[in-house]
Amino acid sequence: MQNTTFDVKVPGKLMIAGEYAVTEPNQASIVVAVDRYISAKITVSDRNKLTLPQLELNDVTWDITSGMVDFQEYDNRLRFIKNTFQVVYNYLHEQNMDIIPFHLAVTSELDDPSGRKYGLGSSAAIVVAVVTAMLKLHESEKEISNPEKIFKLAAIAHFKTQGNGSCADIAASTFGGWLHYTAFQADWLIEKIHKESSISDLLTVDWPMLSISSITPPKNLAFYVGWTGEAASTAPMVTKIQQFRKKNPTVYRAFLEESNRAVALIVKGFNQDNATYVLQGIKQNRHVLCHISEQADTIIETDQLRKLANIAEEYGSGKSSGAGGGDCGIAFVSDRSQVKQLKADWLEAEIKPLNLQASDQGAFVSF
Repeated sequence: MQNTTFDVKVPGKLMIAGEYAVTEPNQASIVVAVDRYISAKITVSDRNKLTLPQLELNDVTWDITSGMVDFQEYDNRLRFIKNTFQVVYNYLHEQNMDIIPFHLAVTSELDDPSGRKYGLGSSAAIVVAVVTAMLKLHESEKEISNPEKIFKLAAIAHFKTQGNGSCADIAASTFGGWLHYTAFQADWLIEKIHKESSISDLLTVDWPMLSISSITPPKNLAFYVGWTGEAASTAPMVTKIQQFRKKNPTVYRAFLEESNRAVALIVKGFNQDNATYVLQGIKQNRHVLCHISEQADTIIETDQLRKLANIAEEYGSGKSSGAGGGDCGIAFVSDRSQVKQLKADWLEAEIKPLNLQASDQGAFVSF
């Protein structure tokens, strides 16, 4: 083998529009990869070892016993990585590839230096990084595996761990850039997983309703991110929205329709280089999210996120990003001369502007 070490970098993400709705079939969203990265260094080793210094986990070892990944000292924080190992090993076995022992070291710049999360999709990015690194090591004489293969392997591992989700964050970390994303039919994948379908077969078939396309924002539109300093707990909020969905299907369907219209207007603005459409669509999506939040008795837009978005609307438009409840919010501004004042107003409201830009690259190997 020519190379025994590879360095993989995977960007984080921010949801732009279509939150919550995107977990349903045929519902559109917009997500962007951002230039903060998970780094994974994989090296051929005589012993399987995993190092995650930010979790204070050093040289965690594992064996493959009867085809199953068996950590010698298991930590619940490793569940995503364990399932990712298992999925990729199963795929490599199906491809009749020799399994290579390795040392994998993973570090992250997706969180605040204090360890508080920004909400940039660290779990998804780590899964994508592990998939990319393992494939590159075992397919070292080939070009890096195509993004669709990485996305599907990461999505399978994610569903084996969590059992739900849109995987929009996985798409952003895999493909990079600005994406118009519609999730696959989750029930279909869950059924395939439960039936223990061939991983290789799942990589070659079309996934129902999955759509991932690259889009480009208007040239005169600037994108900014503010951090509230508040950590968000996504799972309870998603649960509340899902409970509301079951009890109020008519109102929930209206929410989905309104969300799709807002996303469609933003995409129209991207495709036509029209900032006005984007600003209008962002405002519409904010309104839709606030309305479903009130209906479902959950707090998507916290006081700090409300301040962030209200300030952004003085200069363009803004909203929460992702599940809300804390973490980050976003702003779009068409007059760049007003950006300095936007950031000053955010700071006065105790909202920290983050130095984030879109990452054109998704998962890649750095040399």
